[in-house]
Parts: sequence; structure tokens; C-alpha cells
Amino acid sequence: MAVDALDTRILRLLIEQPRTSVREYARILGVARGTLQARIDRMERDGVITGTGPVLSPAALGHPVLAFVHIEVTQGHLDEVGDALSAVPEIVEAFSITGGGDLLTRVVARDNGHLEDVIQRLINLPGVVRTRTEMALRERVPHRLLPLVEAVGRDTTA
Repeated sequence: MAVDALDTRILRLLIEQPRTSVREYARILGVARGTLQARIDRMERDGVITGTGPVLSPAALGHPVLAFVHIEVTQGHLDEVGDALSAVPEIVEAFSITGGGDLLTRVVARDNGHLEDVIQRLINLPGVVRTRTEMALRERVPHRLLPLVEAVGRDTTA
């Protein structure tokens, strides 16, 4: 799906001012409310916009430790292990990957001891061969998509 200049402006507002009303977005952009709503609906339908909920801080929820755990899986058990990961609340993301390991998970924990407990739980899942853990020390670039949105918007206007 192509994102044009107006879509880019809409997405920028949604990212920068997520609590603003559609009516106010339309006023800021100088477009009809119906046009704006149709654009948002299309971007949701096309999977460009995938959510609108609040962004939560695991640290503020008492889980300041962040680690990335690579999981090696017995051949033929990737789906089973992937499904089992969804039952571990401290896993906030999991991806199938190439390279060293089969799965990469983003894990949060209360402290290092809690992280060890979570890793032990992962090791004991049927189909898990081994894990390798890397701890994050400091976030250098927070999760962001606005620079990508702007780059995509520029590419379509050229």
C-alpha cells in the first residue's frame, strides 16, 4: 500500500498527538473529517495502522530489566515452542529468526534473579534445546516509526 503525503501527515499527527480527536486532526490538516476518517480506516484495513492503545513502560510496571533471549529449538517443534512462549507473561515479543538460534524473545523482569527464573522456565519448555541471553544496558534509540513514515512519504512524492 502506498502512503502519500497526506497519509504521512496523518500518521505524524497520530504518533505525535495520539489523544487528539479526529475532528481536531481534520482541522489541523485542513481536510474534511470524512476524508480523514476514510484515510485512517483504509490505513487500518491495509495494516499500516495496527493499534491505537497506550504505550506502556515495563519498568514502570515493576520490570526494569530487559533482556533478549535467543532460543534454539529442536527441529520440527518451532510452532509448539512459539505457542508455549505466549503463556510466559514476561515475554513481550518473540520472533522467528535466521542466524544463531531459531527464536528471539524480548524478556522483561523485576531483577536479575527473576530473569534467571524466566530463563529456567524457557529452558524447561518441551522442544527447547538451549538459550543464550543478552541483557540490555541502556536504550539508545527508543522504539520509533516516525522517521520511517516520513522517509516512505518522501519516496512516494518523488
